[in-house]
Amino acid sequence: MSTFPSTEVTCILPVKDMARARQFYEQSLGLQPVGSKPDGKFIYRCGGTEIALFPKPEGTQAQHTALSFRVENITTAVAQLESQGVSFTDYDLPGLQTIGHVCVLGAEKAAWFEDTEGNILCLHEDVG
Repeated sequence: MSTFPSTEVTCILPVKDMARARQFYEQSLGLQPVGSKPDGKFIYRCGGTEIALFPKPEGTQAQHTALSFRVENITTAVAQLESQGVSFTDYDLPGLQTIGHVCVLGAEKAAWFEDTEGNILCLHEDVG
């Protein structure tokens, strides 16, 4: 039997500028800091997951969503983050179109934004 289902998960995000990234995660997203690790990572706890900002001078080259936050009401969450200065990415592609920054994808709604370091983040709401 695997021990992975009960294991906590850490999402590691590369950052070029730790001070700038910390300001975004703490002030714009409202995450509570846990603290620094000896290897230079800075940790946040979000639900049952740790988010670790890892200093990486060249940053990230990922072209996919690195982290998605499940929210109860995506419209409210988008408005709250916009009031904190977060800019959302809009899409108008075949099969992927956002309206008011939100796209319906089957059983969920999603909205994407980038952190200050170019990591692609997402809000998602499960819909019945």
